[in-house]
Amino acid sequence: MALSRKSTHKTKKMYNVAVLIPCYNEAKGIADVIKKMPYKRAARNRWNLQVYVIDNNSTDNTAEVAEQAGAAVLHESKKGKGNAIRTGFWNLPEDTDYVVMLDGDDTYDSGEVLRMVEPLHNNFCKVVIGSRLNGKRTEHSMNLTSRVGNWFFTNIVKHTHRVPVTDVLTGYFAWTKDALDELRPYLKSDGFAIEMEMITKMARMNYEIYSVPISYTPRAGESNLQPVSDGARILKMFASTLRWRPSRRGATEAQAHTEQY
Repeated sequence: MALSRKSTHKTKKMYNVAVLIPCYNEAKGIADVIKKMPYKRAARNRWNLQVYVIDNNSTDNTAEVAEQAGAAVLHESKKGKGNAIRTGFWNLPEDTDYVVMLDGDDTYDSGEVLRMVEPLHNNFCKVVIGSRLNGKRTEHSMNLTSRVGNWFFTNIVKHTHRVPVTDVLTGYFAWTKDALDELRPYLKSDGFAIEMEMITKMARMNYEIYSVPISYTPRAGESNLQPVSDGARILKMFASTLRWRPSRRGATEAQAHTEQY
């Protein structure tokens, strides 16, 4: 069942921006993420922001907090960030123009959403990633393990996939709806390897990926990332895309795999 959109503007043509936030036990931070969205500034630019939280079977009251803060909530019972993200991708409103994705732990500044959308709206590119490494990071926002891991994965992707990304493990993305429609049938990851899968497959699909500097702060609540096991899955995903190419058959198979969403 597709998500519905709240209509708040009736006169001029509005560009609809769906903001997807996958969440697992993010009750401590999700309200701030939603409330800091630049709704008024977006409306002045004729962009209608609508926030959709995909609750990934949380054991706290993430869904209730998100609804109270003004978001629409979709539920995904199968555990894993990739599962939650793909559920959001396959349930977007038909009239969506742009799609933004960010985490619900308040590490990414949701007030910078328009910075992500502007290059798309100006026809500069079809894919934008928010770069923490080129942006403003506050103290303790990224530990040494995360910095080293990100540097390693970013550099191997830059050299093997010939794409000038500066933060391959970012959780802040934006797409035109048509670009995401082309990408989503190929996505299979159910966990934290989803960002690696998206960037490497978009590179293989010859999309120009534009990096925008963003702010990054310490998260609210406990992290769900397991550095060793999730790092191994990310590396495995990277290896699987080295010879990957989009194909009609592959899209058909992937779509069949994802129709349940």
